[in-house]
Amino acid sequence: MSVPEFLLPHFDALPHEPGVYVFKDEADRELYVGKAKDLKKRVRQYFDPKRIDRKTQDLVARIRKIEFIACDSEVEAYLVENRLIKDFQPPFNFFNKSDMNFPVVEITWGEEFPRVLVTRDRSNPKSTYYGPFVSVTWLRTALQIMQRVFKYRTCSLDIREDDPKNRFYRPCLEHYIGRCKAPCAARQSAADYRADMRRLSRFLAGEAKDVRKDLEREMWQKSSERRFEEAAALRDSLKALESLAERGSLDDGLEPGVLHLDPQEGVEDLKQALGLSVSPRHVEGIDIAHLHGTETVGSLVSFVDGLPSRERYRRYRIKSVVGVDDFASIGEVVKRRYGRLMREGGQLPDLILIDGGIGQLHAARDALRAAGVDTPALASLAKQEEIIHTLEHPEGIRLPRRNAALRMLQYVRDEAHRFAQHYHHILRRKRVLHEE
Repeated sequence: MSVPEFLLPHFDALPHEPGVYVFKDEADRELYVGKAKDLKKRVRQYFDPKRIDRKTQDLVARIRKIEFIACDSEVEAYLVENRLIKDFQPPFNFFNKSDMNFPVVEITWGEEFPRVLVTRDRSNPKSTYYGPFVSVTWLRTALQIMQRVFKYRTCSLDIREDDPKNRFYRPCLEHYIGRCKAPCAARQSAADYRADMRRLSRFLAGEAKDVRKDLEREMWQKSSERRFEEAAALRDSLKALESLAERGSLDDGLEPGVLHLDPQEGVEDLKQALGLSVSPRHVEGIDIAHLHGTETVGSLVSFVDGLPSRERYRRYRIKSVVGVDDFASIGEVVKRRYGRLMREGGQLPDLILIDGGIGQLHAARDALRAAGVDTPALASLAKQEEIIHTLEHPEGIRLPRRNAALRMLQYVRDEAHRFAQHYHHILRRKRVLHEE
């Protein structure tokens, strides 16, 4: 089934851009609201009989008009979609009667440094609420992406700007990876923090373009006043906001094969499954790739709160190992990575995952000891049997195949393997071109 002729003018107007589409009936009533990375491609799928079910066929039979709102990113489209569903209550959307059981975003304005929460409780009169949102998994992913831009805190600390102890406080992981300006350590004023939060609240309310204009105006004003550090910080926020179009996909952390697990659920289940004292918010995974003992490379991937932090990925060309020796290669990567972190005063991850079995796990442990690094939590996971080995459980931990903790480790392991193979192929191509 192709797009009906009477709908072609509406369909032809759709761009290949992120946005929200609205299907309407002959009485101009909204039937369905949806979001898309590519509006034209997504709407075309509704008219493919091989890809739609009975309910969708019923929807398509009633469509007489297609309207759309183009957005700068899929995250913005997600926010607009949820707002329109709430306003229109279309009959073909999932929640069309009551939205009280669906999660909302809460900004706790009653605190000096407000927090951003995902909740179903809307009883705090000092807070502002945005939503509701259908998918809590996508909502958490969207907030992770927005935190890169607005840099709000995720901790539950009671922060007071006039507390003299703040300047002695050591910031947490969020600060070191550039997702929080550390007001807890007196590195951001309450006024500056609340200005960022007001921009976030306007973005959540669907005013992304106005937020961008305000950032530009304020940046030039600070620059004209020769307040160059403040102007540079606003410039960085503006660049991060503009980059949402490139890296603000809701598929970050939700790739095929991961079964779309809730990142927070994966982290918490991992803490319980491995018997850790703290939640493994920062996990790093290591893998080795080679071709018959040549071009051996190592990869290191970094996950924060269950999602990839790709700007922290690292590649290593193995230098000290001759032939095939995965144990020695793992040892080299571990020494180089964590030895350098210790020398530079960096923060160790909560968990290091090695691709392999008990032998690879021991190789990593020995390398950490040789480098004088206090061993964080260590685990290994090999393919096929999918048994988790730790130093405390060398006999192995076997979890159900759909367990969130296992799926979290599989995601880290598979991402490390993909990243290692990609680097390995680059080196092989370089060698072949050189030989030719």
